[in-house]
Amino acid sequence: MTVHSNTRIADLDDVELMREAARGQVDAISRIYDRFAGLLMTMAEKILMDRAMAEDLVHDVFLEVWRHAASYDPSRGTVRTWILVRLRSRALDRLRSAKSRREVGSDDQDNHGGVAAEEHEDPMLAPDRKAVRVALAELPGEQREVLELAYFQGLTSSEIAERMGSPLGTVKSRTAAALAKLRGLMERAPREATR
Repeated sequence: MTVHSNTRIADLDDVELMREAARGQVDAISRIYDRFAGLLMTMAEKILMDRAMAEDLVHDVFLEVWRHAASYDPSRGTVRTWILVRLRSRALDRLRSAKSRREVGSDDQDNHGGVAAEEHEDPMLAPDRKAVRVALAELPGEQREVLELAYFQGLTSSEIAERMGSPLGTVKSRTAAALAKLRGLMERAPREATR
């Protein structure tokens, strides 16, 4: 069952939200962000001891959660634990790579494999993926590009900024604006389909 109502999304528990996020429901990933961003930011700042790096990491972890929501297995732990493990792992990767990264182009550790979420998703989700792609097509070019680079190519915010030749803050702003607009488009789509 795909959930389209904001009220309904607000009532879902973490596992149900992950299921909806795996189906492409932007509202669900937004709700997961609302629930866990503060905790992740605190943990990231403690590990990295740098607020800007922590913000970048939290942003990248949520993009990863969005891309890989379908891989979450509730039998292996809570959503909170699953996300925190991802954050800790990425934070430690960044600390290690910061020590060794003195040359341009050695930033491979931030790349999470570049595997598109669609490779491992259930074919039954194809209509939802199609709806997301249609909504993506309605976004302004730069907003669409940042989401496509993050979701379909698996790039981090830093990698997107480098590829686009834009400041990291601009990439983050475009991503936030794109997700907000995408949420609105996805909310409108079910109502228009029933007319």
